Amino acid sequence: MPSASLFVLFCVNICAFPLLFLRTSSENFVKMMLSRAKPALGGDAQQNDKKKKKNKKIPKLDEYLSQRDYMGAITLLEFKRSVGEKEEDLDLWIGYCAFHLGDYKRAMEEYTSLTRREGCHPDVWVFLGCTYFFLGMYKEAEEAALRAPKSRLQNRLLFHLAHKFNDEKKLMNFHQNLQDITEDQLSLASIHYMRSHYQEAIDIYKRLLLDNRDFLALNVYVALCYYKLDYYDVSQEVLAVYLQHVPDSTIALNLKACNHFRLYNGKAAEAELKNLIDITSTSFEFAKELIRHNLVVFRGGEGALQVLPPLIDVIPEARLNLVIYYLRQDDVEEAFNLIKDLEPITPQEYILKAVVNAALGQENGSRDHLKIAQQFFQLVGGSASECDTIPGRQCMASCFFLLKKFEDVLVYLNSVKSYFYNEDTFNFNYAQAKAAVGNFKEAEEVFLLIQSEKIKNDYTYLSWLARCYIINKKPRQAWELYLKMETSGESFSLLQLIANDCYKMGQFYYSAKAFDVLERLDPNPEYWEGKRGACVGLFQMILAGREPRETLREVVSLLRNTGNQQADYIIRIFKKWAKENRFPV
Repeated sequence: MPSASLFVLFCVNICAFPLLFLRTSSENFVKMMLSRAKPALGGDAQQNDKKKKKNKKIPKLDEYLSQRDYMGAITLLEFKRSVGEKEEDLDLWIGYCAFHLGDYKRAMEEYTSLTRREGCHPDVWVFLGCTYFFLGMYKEAEEAALRAPKSRLQNRLLFHLAHKFNDEKKLMNFHQNLQDITEDQLSLASIHYMRSHYQEAIDIYKRLLLDNRDFLALNVYVALCYYKLDYYDVSQEVLAVYLQHVPDSTIALNLKACNHFRLYNGKAAEAELKNLIDITSTSFEFAKELIRHNLVVFRGGEGALQVLPPLIDVIPEARLNLVIYYLRQDDVEEAFNLIKDLEPITPQEYILKAVVNAALGQENGSRDHLKIAQQFFQLVGGSASECDTIPGRQCMASCFFLLKKFEDVLVYLNSVKSYFYNEDTFNFNYAQAKAAVGNFKEAEEVFLLIQSEKIKNDYTYLSWLARCYIINKKPRQAWELYLKMETSGESFSLLQLIANDCYKMGQFYYSAKAFDVLERLDPNPEYWEGKRGACVGLFQMILAGREPRETLREVVSLLRNTGNQQADYIIRIFKKWAKENRFPV
């Protein structure tokens, strides 16, 4: 029986995770907290009124902030600092604007400088901790946060750090300190989101929306959760509410593009993303990386090696998508090197790690990697949150595939096959499972649905299809599969399969042809014995009228292609019969 090969890419599409969305909830909780803790605009009110009267055309900081034009605000602040104009909390405001621009390194530098000054306000430490958090410097973030006085912002930051450190005890302690206020509830919702508890997050966001109809951005969070739950149509409907009011939102337009990618295709998604390109030139700095990454995704991996590697330590999805790119290029070693140290948290990460281990295990014949893959597939497929999802059922099918329990494989694949009628990778696994349980007629039909040249040139595909042809009494098609192959170790193996399977099925003509080629390639006595038996069997079929007499000429020709003395004896018998029946050989 041909070996069954799990074509593991069936459960991996280029991820198109909406970048920065995995961080959006936590990012905005910090930014909202900073906005609540922002320093007061300094200066005497009367003096400010006089200045406004003197020159009404000079832009004011609060005008930039109200318009969320942080680039304009920071430009104004830097100008004031360069000319030596004194303004209360100027450095603190620069840090604030840099943070909201996504320039966390610049914000960190400003806050660090402030902490070195005498009389530094202690709240600066928690602001510094927030910048460390977004730079991935979690240990430094915790140290800075603990130097700040106790506050709700400090508790929220430590709450998120406990999640990053996987410290459940601390997480619960900080959770208990959360209050029923908007900022705390947003923080809690973001943790639910990052722990894949999307429905719980939706419940919080909807409750906040009921009390605060003007908090339109919560619609984006709700839409994001529905996206994660695979309700792309619902996500679009909720998202439209926000886009009606803020049509140039980077986050919202990106999510809309990702929904289009899931609902339609990469081309439709790219068209949506193009609307962002001009907008983001003066908006959030992080959007440039966002667009570059997602364009790679929407274009099926085009430009992946140029765009994704620098983003690996910046955007979590970049690593995952680069792993997928390497898998699609059959560079399993590179994919494994990228993901081997990743501790999976989300179902997608578990699935991807399982896929890489399965691919490496099949490529290297490693039982250890196959066992890891089987366990990860089982973990996802058996989980309460994923067991009834399409990826969850695919995972269980993969688990049983690796265990060679093909009846169970079919139970799961049959439950989702209507979603994958034209999906080559699904059909490849489905056909193998059908053939493995002896349903060769349906297996042949499914194999022939596959269009991918890569799969059709794979030896596993060729060997299984050849067996289906032979058992379905189409040996000629099996022989033609061999003729199309280039000479290699795989073509030799396919010859052996055709020779032996045709012999078992009584299809002696093609069995004899296959054994003849094998014998000429390798003068092994077993091949001569196989050819001899096939030729004699074919002669018996001619005698019984089940094969045309003309076939005997080719049989004699095949027997002459050997140095074995038995061949001459058999040829004499064939010729004698032909002479008696007046049939020239």
